[in-house]
Amino acid sequence: MTDKTLSSTPDLRSAPLPTARTLRMRRNLPYQAYRFAAFNLRIVRMVLKGHH
Repeated sequence: MTDKTLSSTPDLRSAPLPTARTLRMRRNLPYQAYRFAAFNLRIVRMVLKGHH
């Protein structure tokens, strides 16, 4: 096949790039630890709510 539209890799040239603030938050370990704990608490609440 010589059709260039059937590529196995996506064309990401037009994908939006993260902002400087987003990149800074992704590297911020205290923020990531907070988000991790908040997400886990949310999951625990869902599980406990489902067991009643």
